Amino acid sequence: MRIGIFDSGIGGLTVLKSIIKKHPNHQYYYFGDTANLPYGEKTKDQLLEFSDKIINFLMSKEVDLIIIACGTISSNLYDEIKNRYNINIIDIISPTINHLNNSEFKNIGIIATTMTINSKVFEDKLKKSVITQPCPAFVPLIENNLLDTFEFDKYLDEYLINFKGKIDTLVLGCTHYPLIKDQVKKYLGDMYLVDMGEVIANQLTLQNEDNFKIELYFSKVDNKLIKNVHNIIGNYEIIEKEL
Repeated sequence: MRIGIFDSGIGGLTVLKSIIKKHPNHQYYYFGDTANLPYGEKTKDQLLEFSDKIINFLMSKEVDLIIIACGTISSNLYDEIKNRYNINIIDIISPTINHLNNSEFKNIGIIATTMTINSKVFEDKLKKSVITQPCPAFVPLIENNLLDTFEFDKYLDEYLINFKGKIDTLVLGCTHYPLIKDQVKKYLGDMYLVDMGEVIANQLTLQNEDNFKIELYFSKVDNKLIKNVHNIIGNYEIIEKEL
């Protein structure tokens, strides 16, 4: 199967990595819109414009399925997007909500971008006690390799302190956040973290194939991005593609 996956930047690579691990023998086409990140502070009209260009590009690759590996777009635009195109499109949020509603967890924390939190998708659809926290600084810090800085530690404390003693699981509601999983675990202690990429990989049903391929496209490429991509998913070719 030919599968398209997109996100604002490198975050969706955590989803791609999880899916490849579970379903290795397919053709994957990834687009990271690094020229326009972060998405979490954009308007819906801007996000719809970005998504339209990316989806049409992925469709030009004759993909059979498109995965929105972005929590912001999934939470705010999925219902609108899925009916605009003659192709199967799935989002990253719905599988996560299904997973949590069928779990034994009772008190769930959500960290995500500002737009995802403001959409209230988790409060509206989860049949659990939910505490949410927008984390607007995380994506720029992750994309810019600033995790070993005082600034990152400051935001880690600011965003997570209110979860201590109140939740039994934490949803990494932005696909960038699995890249700070170790830091979050260290801060919160023994806490179950929900990685949306792992959830969707486990819920996907794909027929086995023998033709593995990856094409990685980004709207803006620099040395920092190349290093990040190689650290996350391996030394694949990176193609700059302005849409």
